[in-house]
Amino acid sequence: MKDIFIVEDDALIAMLLEDMLSDLGYRVCATAPDLERALAAARDTEFDAAILDVSLAGRSSLPVAKLLDERGKPYLYATGYGSAPEGSTPSTLPVLRKPFQLNELEQAMKLLAEA
Repeated sequence: MKDIFIVEDDALIAMLLEDMLSDLGYRVCATAPDLERALAAARDTEFDAAILDVSLAGRSSLPVAKLLDERGKPYLYATGYGSAPEGSTPSTLPVLRKPFQLNELEQAMKLLAEA
């Protein structure tokens, strides 16, 4: 699990996440800042796993998660809201709470690889 897709509407957080993932040995193969581009990339891009911001400019990333479920792609949520959005499946997904540290991202990625 090396190629990661990031869905994050805050450019600074996306850049920080990309740097942190690189430090952990992952490669970011795609990023999307909004729901429309996230759906397109989730459908058309090859990647091993994804990290989804729960809220994209006030819109839920749940449609992206559902598409990832259909494709069999593992993902985790990164959120300042404390939990995955209502309707998420499976409910055992790792949730990375913002702000997070490198060791927390590393642990979340390990849990994601085991899922």
